[in-house]
Amino acid sequence: LSLTRASGYIGTLIDDLVTKGTAEPYRMMTSRCEWRLIARQDNADRRLIEEGRRIGLVSEERYQKKMALFSAIDREIARAENTFLSPKGQLNDLLEQVGTQKVTGGVRLSELLRRPGVTYDLLTPVDLTRPQEDETVFERAQIEIKYAGYIKRQKEEAAAFAKMESFPIPQEIDYHAILGLRLEAREKLDRIRPENIGRASRISGVSPADITVLLTYLHLHGR
Repeated sequence: LSLTRASGYIGTLIDDLVTKGTAEPYRMMTSRCEWRLIARQDNADRRLIEEGRRIGLVSEERYQKKMALFSAIDREIARAENTFLSPKGQLNDLLEQVGTQKVTGGVRLSELLRRPGVTYDLLTPVDLTRPQEDETVFERAQIEIKYAGYIKRQKEEAAAFAKMESFPIPQEIDYHAILGLRLEAREKLDRIRPENIGRASRISGVSPADITVLLTYLHLHGR
């Protein structure tokens, strides 16, 4: 099982210790993880359940229960994106309670949930088509809806990162024979022997220019 920095905090911790090393006790602080909106506590099951199932840590019964939960969350997000609430009745009074702007026409439920202070609980009196689901479904759907733009951006960044991680570096490569690499980069790459370009790019002392030289070398040598 190999977890990346985008998989969770343990992936960040291991990657830091392997590629950067440490001269003092390592502290796993959330700020060390580049994708904190992806590696959340509430979605750990969704991020890692497939890996857990693959290595035998998740039973079939638990897996099916989680799949049902994920489907319910997805259905609720879709419903929120396609449900329009009318400004008539209590809606504007509820919005006024949390100090957010009133609406003059029909508005998507998802758009309201993205506003600061607006929650499913607040909108209960006017959300008349809400299905009977476990509270967990609405809690998790609300997080996905409220931070959708930021989460999408981080997923795109993580995908670009994964592409770098999928570019392997042969372990027998002779870094000292690569013209254009700075001396410091040669020494550190030779000592650490990173498995891929992504890991090489995170080594302290290896610059983006060094990575460009390394990529060019691998390309020219059919690697």
